[in-house]
Amino acid sequence: MTQKIALIGFGTVGQGIAEILLSKKDYLKKTFNFDYSIVAVADFAYGNVYNPDGLNVAKMLEEAKAKQKFSADVSSLDTLSLIKQSNATAVCELTYTDLKTGGPAIDHVRAALESGKHVVTSNKGPAALKYLEFKKLADSKGVKFLIEGTVCAGTPILNLARGPLAGCEISKIRGILNGTTNYMLTEMEKGMDYGAVLKVAQDLGYAEADPTGDVEGHDARGKVAILVNVVMGIPLSIENVTCEGITKISPEDMKKAKDQNCRWKLIGSIEKKADGSIVAGVAPEMVPLTHPLAGIMGATNALTFTTDLMGDITIVGAGAGRMQTGFAILTDLLSL
Repeated sequence: MTQKIALIGFGTVGQGIAEILLSKKDYLKKTFNFDYSIVAVADFAYGNVYNPDGLNVAKMLEEAKAKQKFSADVSSLDTLSLIKQSNATAVCELTYTDLKTGGPAIDHVRAALESGKHVVTSNKGPAALKYLEFKKLADSKGVKFLIEGTVCAGTPILNLARGPLAGCEISKIRGILNGTTNYMLTEMEKGMDYGAVLKVAQDLGYAEADPTGDVEGHDARGKVAILVNVVMGIPLSIENVTCEGITKISPEDMKKAKDQNCRWKLIGSIEKKADGSIVAGVAPEMVPLTHPLAGIMGATNALTFTTDLMGDITIVGAGAGRMQTGFAILTDLLSL
C-alpha cells in the first residue's frame, strides 16, 4: 500500500519531512517496505496544491527556499476542503502552535479525522488541548492520531513510554522540555545577565522576537499537559499545570546554586500520588550536580522517568530542529 500524504504547513518542519522522504525514499522502501506519495500541500505563504497522483516535491522545495509561491498543481480548494476532499490517507498537521485556542490546527485535525484520515502532528495545540477528544474520534473512525513530534522533537519520548518502557508503571516524569531556556540558563551560569543572553538567543534563532512562550514556561507547560494525558493516561487540562518561567532568575540566584553544588534548570514535572491524583507544573529548580539532568547543557532536552521496575531512566536528545522534528513525523508515518 502506498501512503498518500498531505502536508498542512510547509515551513521548517514541513520542508524537513519533505527532504527526509525524498532523500530516503529508496531506503524506506527497501528496509521498511514503506512507499509514499505526497499528494497535497497547504501553506499560507506558498499556496495550496493538489495532485492525486503525486506532487513534484523537489520543485516545491526549490520554490519555497526561493520564497516563491508554488507554480504547479495549484488548487482553488481552501485548506479544510483540501483536507476533506483530497485522496490523502495521512494528514501531517505542521502549522504554528497556539496553546491558547489551538487554532487553526484543531480544525485541521478534526476535519482529517472526521473524513477517516490518519493524523500525524508536531503541533502542541491539538495535542495539549484536545488529545483525549481526538484520540476517541480517531478510534471511532479506525484511524490514528499520532503526536511524537510534540514533545522533544525527534527524541523518542512518547514512543519510549509506549514501547520499551511498556509494563513499567511510571510514577514521575521530570525534565528539561525547552531548549531555548536551557541554553539561556547555561550562558547565565557563565556570567551573562538575563537581558544579554536573551538577545544572543534571539540572534541565534533559539528564541523568537516575542520569547514569552519559552521564557515564561508556556511551551514546557504544553508538553507537560501532553505527557500527563498520553503517558500517564490521565485527563488533565493545561490550566491545571502550574507555570513559572526563568525571567526572575538573577546573578545572585546563580551564585546561590553554585555555592550549593546545584545548577538552575527549568523543570517540567509530573508526579502521580498514592491516591491516583496528578501534580504537574513547570518551574525553575536548583538541580544537584549529581543528577543526570544537571549535566544537560545548551539547547538540549532530557527527561527522567521514574518507574517501578527499572528505577530512573533518563533520555537525552535534541528538542527542536528541522531534521529532528521531521524525523519525529517520519517515525509516526512508519508506525502507520
